[in-house]
Amino acid sequence: MLSVNVLRRLRPCGLYQSVNFDVTVRPARLGARSFSACCVRGVKQLHAGRRSSLLNNQAPSLCPSIRCVSTATPSTDGELIYTGSLGRAVRGVKMFSYSSSGASLFIMPQILLKTGFGVQSLALQAAFCGFIGMFIFVTPVVLHFFTRGYVVRLYHHPDTDTYTAVTYSVFLTEKRNVFHQTQVRIPAVSKMFTTFYAGGTGLLVNPDLFAMPQDYNHLMGYDKPFSFQPEDMDS
Repeated sequence: MLSVNVLRRLRPCGLYQSVNFDVTVRPARLGARSFSACCVRGVKQLHAGRRSSLLNNQAPSLCPSIRCVSTATPSTDGELIYTGSLGRAVRGVKMFSYSSSGASLFIMPQILLKTGFGVQSLALQAAFCGFIGMFIFVTPVVLHFFTRGYVVRLYHHPDTDTYTAVTYSVFLTEKRNVFHQTQVRIPAVSKMFTTFYAGGTGLLVNPDLFAMPQDYNHLMGYDKPFSFQPEDMDS
């Protein structure tokens, strides 16, 4: 009887101990696993942070920094609103015409001496010199007459509403014509080499080359109010 009572008393203790052991050990194992996973993740994040800091602080950049510095100075003529596309062509044609005329003028005395025109009658010499002189002098004059009004650049001052038209002179230098918008006059009949008159000077521009169509409309006066009064109809 004594042994049976002792076993009955010990059996619950053994069960409780086994149950307690299992319960206490399993969480310990799970905790160890979770702790090890957290440690691994923390180490990886630490290494990643160190690598990023090293790359940002110590690694030299292969792409040099680019800084845009504007060196363009504002023009005293105003704001550039138009640039002619045939400016270089007009200048080149004039230079070729002048150079060919100069070469012909230099060669003409040699031709007179070599061909015998220098010892013949004065009338024949005058006819020959007039024929050659037509190509020497008339061609550059006619060429300048048709291209003198071609606007290479056009500037505008919004404050004073004045324009500065840059053209080529007879000596291929830039010539500036300053005029106010009120001086612009549109010819009654459309002309081939004249778009408008500014103070008696005919100027030629291409409306399609204006960066802003409003600039062309303001230049020609198309943005002014219009009414069907007789004075407005005449203007």
